[in-house]
Amino acid sequence: MISPEQAGVVIMLIGTYGLMAKKEPIKLVLSINVVSLGLVLFFVGLAYLPGKDVPIMPTDPVDPLPATLMLTTLVVDVAITSLALAIIMRMRRDGL
Repeated sequence: MISPEQAGVVIMLIGTYGLMAKKEPIKLVLSINVVSLGLVLFFVGLAYLPGKDVPIMPTDPVDPLPATLMLTTLVVDVAITSLALAIIMRMRRDGL
């Protein structure tokens, strides 16, 4: 069975291939998103520890910092994606 870390690396490699192989700006933005999601999966998989409790009233808690950082990463990715797509739309409208 494949671990979350291995799946994250595979997804990052797929996104990296998209960055190298594609020339259309929208496909490049989507490839950056794929790399970012693979990175999030990789780090969330590294933070998982079997047998640990959630960090709410725990006896043996797991560290909540990686999940918090990955949530922040996803929010920043949405903002960057929307900005990049707005710039692409503006470029196409202006004929660049």
